[in-house]
Amino acid sequence: MAPTRIILDTDLSMGAGADVDDGFALALAHADPDIQLDMVTTVNGNTDVESATILTGILLDRLDIPDTPLIRGSATPIIHPDQNRTPAPHVAAMREKARQPTPGYAPVAIVEHILANPGEITLVAIGPLTNVAISLLLDSRIKSAIKELVIMGGIFFGTMYSQAKPGEFNVFSDPEAARVVLRSGIPQRWIGLDCTLQVRLTMKDAEDLKKSPSSFAAFAGESSAIYIDYQAVRFPGRPKTDSVPMHDPLAVAVVSKPELCEYRDMAVSVITGDGEARGVMIADRLECPSPPVPNCRVAVSVNAEAFRSHFLSFIQQL
Repeated sequence: MAPTRIILDTDLSMGAGADVDDGFALALAHADPDIQLDMVTTVNGNTDVESATILTGILLDRLDIPDTPLIRGSATPIIHPDQNRTPAPHVAAMREKARQPTPGYAPVAIVEHILANPGEITLVAIGPLTNVAISLLLDSRIKSAIKELVIMGGIFFGTMYSQAKPGEFNVFSDPEAARVVLRSGIPQRWIGLDCTLQVRLTMKDAEDLKKSPSSFAAFAGESSAIYIDYQAVRFPGRPKTDSVPMHDPLAVAVVSKPELCEYRDMAVSVITGDGEARGVMIADRLECPSPPVPNCRVAVSVNAEAFRSHFLSFIQQL
């Protein structure tokens, strides 16, 4: 079968002393022969969109991906233009060394690419859903032209760890965008923390990657080891950990290996605004009489060992 063609929408910050899983997701999308990476778009989230674009360009070069378009997207959440961050100085200093993005605006490019290739494009969103929501608002025809939308986001069977951020990060960062997506009717599969917290990269994995002859694997191992150590600073109230979850790579992995997870149809909504429950998702599991109409599929379990084998087998080859 032909590989699944994807657009990867990311708020990548790998290499900036921050989350490493976006970078691993990009690497996996490149390495998996059953995935064809048509385009990479960036969005404000883990870092500002300018930094995400700079760092993505550097990583694309590191992975020797010269021809895939890289297109900058939204700099702020959909109704909060005041939340416009500027690049950190150490990232801004990398601008001259980074690959320049393709001219254009990510939501427009997403619409154009999907409409030009009806039924062929899967959009994999591993950051806040701002670009996706704007794409839907620009041209609703993508709802029927897209093959599928796969989203890393949400938590459906539990709660978050902090009152300050009650919703899962990608949804909390732009819940209004998530509401647009959930209400749009676009075919969507959500890969949430219920599953992604179970798939982890250990310090031993990081040390093994550091010894790899592959320059990317060595870089990824070094970045991962730093990030694992940083968890003690980030979460001082938790027991010290020797691993970190691979949230975003799981969302990429299920594109070619959907069987890694089990899914349930659900009717999901999200709490918007700036109140205490911002970004909290309400998931109706369709278990009561006269249930609501489902609007998405949600991953409810994962084969963590099968994911680990799939993920490391490709990363170690880069």
